[in-house]
Amino acid sequence: MSAPAGTLAAFLAIAVVACGSSSPHASAAAVPGTAVQQDCTALAGVLADGPDPDADPAGYAQAQILPLRQLKIADAALHHDVLTLASAFQGFSTSGARATVAAQQVTKAENAVNSICPQAAP
Repeated sequence: MSAPAGTLAAFLAIAVVACGSSSPHASAAAVPGTAVQQDCTALAGVLADGPDPDADPAGYAQAQILPLRQLKIADAALHHDVLTLASAFQGFSTSGARATVAAQQVTKAENAVNSICPQAAP
């Protein structure tokens, strides 16, 4: 198999695995060049900005709220998940990052966002 053919085979294998995902948003998952991919890129950019989430969890959450709410997201499911994440971050930051329930809500919201935009949320 030549190098380009091997690369194509690897890409197709990844695509087949991705299509078999059990995610409720699997059909909308970030396909390169689509509006969803553009939304995912913008989302990842927002979430990459601000304090380090491991060093300052509450500060990171607080820094994300307004930028997340200002994102223009075309995909309705992703838009909902992004707003849910912003609300979870708000609850987390106002709880002083101590409330277990607030942390669980952030994790749940991050997982929902990541189901459409894999690895966008930390």
